[in-house]
Amino acid sequence: MFFVYVLLSLKDNNFYIGFSENLETRLKDHYEGRNTSTKARRPLKLIFYEAYQSKEDALRREKYFKTTKGKSTLKLMLRATLQL
Repeated sequence: MFFVYVLLSLKDNNFYIGFSENLETRLKDHYEGRNTSTKARRPLKLIFYEAYQSKEDALRREKYFKTTKGKSTLKLMLRATLQL
């Protein structure tokens, strides 16, 4: 399986959107500061993920979520989660 995931930085309240074939290992890397993109933005919280059978579909979805329209869609989809 291929995963697209969204982390919320509890430090700056911004999203980090990523892709991985091994979600558990990838999240551990983020949480432990082994990813340069998120190291300074910790603590992080997983707020959303999707699983795909096709790598191409997952990468296309990740690319969409990284657009302005995609981030707006995420905020709309996760509005209850983001208000907690």
